[in-house]
Amino acid sequence: MSVLIADDHDLVRDMLVAFLEREGDFDIVSVPDYPAATEAVGRHGPFDLILLDYQMPGMSGLAGLSEAIALNAPQPVALMSGIADRRVAQEALDAGAAGFVPKTMPGKSLVHAVRIMLAGEQYAPITFMNTAADDPANAIAERLSQRERDVLDRLCRGFANKEIARELGLAEVTVKLHVRTLCRKLDAKNRTHAAMIAKQQNLF
Repeated sequence: MSVLIADDHDLVRDMLVAFLEREGDFDIVSVPDYPAATEAVGRHGPFDLILLDYQMPGMSGLAGLSEAIALNAPQPVALMSGIADRRVAQEALDAGAAGFVPKTMPGKSLVHAVRIMLAGEQYAPITFMNTAADDPANAIAERLSQRERDVLDRLCRGFANKEIARELGLAEVTVKLHVRTLCRKLDAKNRTHAAMIAKQQNLF
């Protein structure tokens, strides 16, 4: 899987490359600014995923993001930042970003986020994006994508991963990624606990 990382901080860029290279199945290109990113897309793209720093030389915020999305179409582009707030993250997601990735994320979480986005899902850490809601059930439901709700519904009905994959037309590995994301978003210990939380909150 090909990933382009664009960030003007050498340490951050090298760290991200190292995290992904440990996985062994990523072909990574890294560049220090936005013009180099667009040049890389023109020469080697489209990439399976692009990770763009929100603030780097040549990057004009959300306008740059939109341009990169168009250049790399139909493959996903995500935004990274160490300073952007929830509003910027939400605007990026609304503009079509595959995800929002805080640079403070642990390495394992970063790899998980990349795999979620490569699977075609939108990613944003719930601890960063979540806002208070009067109804706990609504708050939980709003955290989940439609596909995650589909998977959770089958978990509540006792489906195995293979059965969920067959019914939803997904690869089993993609279902496993969704289950891991559900456990993280619901603060559940495992799939059974996730289903129990959903039932307690009357989500289904």
